[in-house]
Amino acid sequence: MLNFVLCDDNKSVLSKLSSMLDSIFIDNHFDGCVSYTATNADDFFNYVNNNHVDVLLLDINLKENMSGLHLAKKIRENDKNVYIIFTTAHLEYMLLAYQFKTFDFIPKPITKQRLESTVTRLFDDIQSGSKKFLKLSTKNTIIDKDDIKFIKRDGMKLIFFTDNRTYEAYSSFNKITKQLSNNFVRCHKSYIANINQISDVQANTNTILFKGSTKEKCYIGPKYKNYFMEVLNHYES
Repeated sequence: MLNFVLCDDNKSVLSKLSSMLDSIFIDNHFDGCVSYTATNADDFFNYVNNNHVDVLLLDINLKENMSGLHLAKKIRENDKNVYIIFTTAHLEYMLLAYQFKTFDFIPKPITKQRLESTVTRLFDDIQSGSKKFLKLSTKNTIIDKDDIKFIKRDGMKLIFFTDNRTYEAYSSFNKITKQLSNNFVRCHKSYIANINQISDVQANTNTILFKGSTKEKCYIGPKYKNYFMEVLNHYES
């Protein structure tokens, strides 16, 4: 799921934007949500720095000491991959906005049709070329690969475990491994683990524990143990 966060100094604009996005997600079966809105740049910056965020919608002309452009510059220093979409009634800012690897620039007043065009392009961009996200089905279900703790095979299905929820898709390990990076390692006939998410390996019980709030665990099979431990001991993220 893609997490959208919005910043605008006008509460009514924020409410309208959030409602339009919710409607666009539903109408197009996009796996997205508005996870946070703010009228204050400092609050917004703190949230983005401490939470998983995929897409920013920023008003450029914030009525405070930090403009949307300044805010984007600070965010870009820590996150080179987040999608940034600017909104403003002042078209003269358009050229300045693109220096921050901007995905799009939407003039105000924002219409649902214009916003929908941008969001559709964004999902198309992710599905066609991004190595950061994994598309699971034709229903536009998208997962940030970094969020995946491990993948479990259950019959004809694969179950993807993250902190917040699980995702299911009819697929196979052979197909899915072609889309995964080298931090995903087969550890069992029924499990693939994300090495970057491991908090502990209990060798006596062949159990893998993971970072974050999830209480789920996966296991190491005898056939895969030597290879898995070799990769784990020498892997550099």
